[in-house]
Amino acid sequence: MLRMGKLADYATVIMTYMACEPELVVNAQKVASAIGIELPTVSKILKMLTQGKLLRSQRGSKGGYTLARTPNEISVAEIIDIMEGHPMGLTECSSSPGLCARESVCAIRGNWQQISQTIREVLGRITLVELSRPALQNKNIDAGPVQKKAAEFQEIYVEG
Repeated sequence: MLRMGKLADYATVIMTYMACEPELVVNAQKVASAIGIELPTVSKILKMLTQGKLLRSQRGSKGGYTLARTPNEISVAEIIDIMEGHPMGLTECSSSPGLCARESVCAIRGNWQQISQTIREVLGRITLVELSRPALQNKNIDAGPVQKKAAEFQEIYVEG
């Protein structure tokens, strides 16, 4: 099973929560209480998202965190990239070169890179606005590039 890490998952929950009232300054305790994730984990994620420039932090008695941009300008792909520490990919070699000892001799590396890029493009088109809606299926995501890539793979590997 392919999946993103738990911190990236929690970060999407935190960012979606904050997108509901983007002007509101919220502290880590309020976020933790609202979404049911332990305070140390929420604090760590908020710090990472601030370092990744998706959040702004404000110090002081009325301090806390706010979105650095509007919810319509922040994509799911950005959140995952920041939390994973590198551009997302389904395999090590499809996210960053040099992570896999076999990449120079791997016959399918290019295919995994294309698959990962296609998925990242789709996630890049899903913003916090769409993610905060009750059901994502209401969003008309353009699957054209994915369908085109699938057809290319089928033509090359099944029919060829």
